[in-house]
Amino acid sequence: MKQNFTIKQSALDGVEAFLSVAQHRSFRRAAAELGITPSAISQAVRALEARMGVALFVRTTRSVGLTQAGERFLSRAKPAFEELAAAGASVRELGERPTGLLRLAVPRAVVPLILQSVIMSFCKAYPEIEVGIAASEELVDLAAGGFDAGIRMGQFIDADMIVVRLSQPFPLVVVGSPDYLRSRTRPKLIDDLRGHSCLRMRRPNGSIVPWSFLDGNRTIEAVVSGPLIAHDYPTLIEAAMDGLGLAQVPSPPVKARIAEGRLQAVLTPFAPTTPGLFLYYPSKRQIMPKLRAFIDHQSKARRR
Repeated sequence: MKQNFTIKQSALDGVEAFLSVAQHRSFRRAAAELGITPSAISQAVRALEARMGVALFVRTTRSVGLTQAGERFLSRAKPAFEELAAAGASVRELGERPTGLLRLAVPRAVVPLILQSVIMSFCKAYPEIEVGIAASEELVDLAAGGFDAGIRMGQFIDADMIVVRLSQPFPLVVVGSPDYLRSRTRPKLIDDLRGHSCLRMRRPNGSIVPWSFLDGNRTIEAVVSGPLIAHDYPTLIEAAMDGLGLAQVPSPPVKARIAEGRLQAVLTPFAPTTPGLFLYYPSKRQIMPKLRAFIDHQSKARRR
C-alpha cells in the first residue's frame, strides 16, 4: 500500500529519498523501493533542494541526472546515511535478541557469592553477551551509572525496585581454622566470643558490622573485637583459614572449605538466615533482551 510522505523540517528529511533517486536515476523506481508514491518522493526532494538552496538533480522527460551540487552532496551524504542506518540496526539488534554488554552493580562482598553459581553458567550459555561487573560497596543509582541491574542481599534493596531471587536464603556462619580452634576454647554460647579474636567487616560508611545471631525468636547483635577489619568476605575467609581468628560470613563460599576440613563452623544453633541474593532493577525501565535472558537463565537454574 502506498503511503503519504509527510515532510518535516529536519536535517535528514528528504535525504533517503535523494539517495534512492540518485541510485536509480529514477523517481518512479526510487518511490517503488521506498514504498511511497512518485509524487511524494518528488515533493521530498524538492523540499530538500529548497532547504539547500540549490538544485540537486537535472530532470528531463527521459532521464534524471545529478548536478555538480548533487554529486558533491551524494559523496558526503551517502556514507553518513549508511553509517546512521548501521547505527540504527545495531540498536535494533540489542532490542531484538540477547546480545551486548550487561552491566551489573555488585557489592565487592557479594561477588564471590555469584561468580560460580550465577555468572559463569550464564556466560557459557550466552556467549554473545558480555557481563560487566562493577564491584562497589556503594548503593549506586542504576540509571545514572548506566547499569542494567544490580545484585545485592535482599535486606539492602530499596522497596521501589523490581526484584528477582537469585538464591535461596542462606545462613551466616561463624568459622575458624582447625589450628585456631585447637588453640582456644571452642565457643558454645554467644558470650564465649569475648575470649576470641573476631575478624570483622567495615561498611562503606565506615561503621563496623556487628555480628548477628538468632536465639530462639530473639535477634542478638554481638559487638566483637579482633585483629583484622576488612571490606569484603574473601579477605575475612582467607584470614580465618590462616588461623588469625573467627569470621562470620555467608555459608555458600565456605561450604567447600568446611567439607575439606580447612574451616570448621561454630555456634551453628545461633546462625541467622539472610533473605538471599536478589537481582534488582528500576520498575519503569523496559527490560532489554540481554537482561531478560539473564533473569530467565537464573530462574531455570534455580528450578534444576
